[in-house]
Amino acid sequence: MIIKTRNYRLDKQEYIKMALKSILLKMWWTIPIAVAICLLYFWIPSVWWIVGGVLAYGLFVLFWLIQFYGVTQLEQGKMLFERFSYEINSQQILMKLNAREGMPLKWDQIQRAEVGKDYYLLFVNKAQLIHLPFKIFNTDNERKFLVSILRTKGLIKS
Repeated sequence: MIIKTRNYRLDKQEYIKMALKSILLKMWWTIPIAVAICLLYFWIPSVWWIVGGVLAYGLFVLFWLIQFYGVTQLEQGKMLFERFSYEINSQQILMKLNAREGMPLKWDQIQRAEVGKDYYLLFVNKAQLIHLPFKIFNTDNERKFLVSILRTKGLIKS
């Protein structure tokens, strides 16, 4: 079976929000480090420990925000924000600009996947993701087939 979707363009602001949320959840361990720096206040009382911990975590978030914003501005990243239709089967995802131009993406290039309330999110790497909202699928059976492919490939659990 081949899933053929409607055309869809990923919004740049939506991309930044999803990518930042993803990286912060993936790197959750940075929060306890910032809290540990703040807790040094109880060992050597100084407000600078708290300022330092909050500032360090703020700079960490700002670093990733700048990275993802930069992807939206660079020529190499423009491809992520083109209007694509997708043809998905168990071998690959074909990202089509039009009837003659497209780019195949093998399933082994996808690192992981998430299923949200109204979307599928496929991660190629930290900065490249494929957002597939439910509204671009023609039927519920196509969405169920995509979930079965994702399970078979080990990209999502149950």
